[in-house]
Amino acid sequence: MANFRAEVFQNQFMADGASEVHAIMTVAVDGAPGPVAGIGSGKMFGILCDVSGSMSGEKMHAAKDALSKLVQLLPEDIYFFVVAGSAVGQLVFPAQLATADNKSRAMIAIRGMAAEGGTVISTWLEQALGQFQRQQGGVKQALLITDGQNDETDARRLDQMIENCRGVFQCDCRGVGTDWDVPQLKKIGTKLLGTVDIIAKPNEMDADFKLILAHAMAKSVGEANVRLWTPVGAKILFCKQVSPEIADLTQLGRTVKQQVTDFPTGSWSGSESRDYHFAIEVKPGSVGDEMLAGRASLVVVESGNETKVAEARILAIWTDDEAKSTRIERHVAHYTGQADLAQSIQDGLEARVRGDSDKATALLGKAVKIAHESGNEATAKLLRTVVDVDDAATGTVRLRRGVAKEDEMALETRSTKTKRVQKS
Repeated sequence: MANFRAEVFQNQFMADGASEVHAIMTVAVDGAPGPVAGIGSGKMFGILCDVSGSMSGEKMHAAKDALSKLVQLLPEDIYFFVVAGSAVGQLVFPAQLATADNKSRAMIAIRGMAAEGGTVISTWLEQALGQFQRQQGGVKQALLITDGQNDETDARRLDQMIENCRGVFQCDCRGVGTDWDVPQLKKIGTKLLGTVDIIAKPNEMDADFKLILAHAMAKSVGEANVRLWTPVGAKILFCKQVSPEIADLTQLGRTVKQQVTDFPTGSWSGSESRDYHFAIEVKPGSVGDEMLAGRASLVVVESGNETKVAEARILAIWTDDEAKSTRIERHVAHYTGQADLAQSIQDGLEARVRGDSDKATALLGKAVKIAHESGNEATAKLLRTVVDVDDAATGTVRLRRGVAKEDEMALETRSTKTKRVQKS
């Protein structure tokens, strides 16, 4: 197994009577990807493609072409399947090894897909769940492609199906064009620990799908959890992944035993790094008191067996030295700012849609200022598609007129991508 390591960044010093402890844990893994548990190489890749009526024409043609090329790139030792999704999920190619013959048969099935009917995503996920459940352990990754909004009558069943799929497989979601709903796909992607992005033009599918496949094939650890132990009487306020993208894992937490909670992280490649932000409420201390406020570890699960591969301690020391207790550790400050950046963008775009120009200008200006200060150039560039920036340092902006919908959706979709904290 690749080598994992963990490190905690925090200001351990707290004011007399303070009770809230914040810490950033960096988990890094390096080393060549190793084998994973499961059938074959332990990897299964599922394709869920929207074939509703709105996909007809150029989008359907581009999707078929891109998916056929994607199938051709699949390593021969993994399993894969294809679901055509409309008002029902149709398994057009069941899970099989990616041999040359099976790839040819799958491409015939893909070419035969026809765009018609509505969009009921719960049925697509149900078909995928059945296929992924055939494999025990390993890396299980799906790609869901849609160009429209889910049928409103499917809302409750979709929520239940997402819950059923949690912990079984991860799902990257891609919205094609501009008629899909960002929060809807984000709900699926967040709970199934996948990415969400826009493919504005049909001819961009091919390149995006290749990146998704490459990332999936690089994974060597199928399942891992951040395990957080807290002392008696303590309360976990939140657990968030804050790099490379913000994802609130708090509601995904599962109690392992008293004082121990697991938060899913999904699968890992042989070389990557992620940052997590914990907030823990502890019993208020007095000057001179010290305590272990938490112990965070990464636990890898293989064939039902758990292995703790990294661990770090979260401390609390109460002091009457104001200079010590008021200092905000720079990692905590940075990622708190990145979360504020994402929220300012979301709220600013919502205000813009409502026609509240003053609020939208203020919030998006605040976002420009944070992006500038933190060096988040990617988000700063996206912000410039919806506002004219007079002074990034002060957040002085003007709302742009005639903003393309695809630019607005790209900003909303990618607002949770963060800038990594700079090494000191």
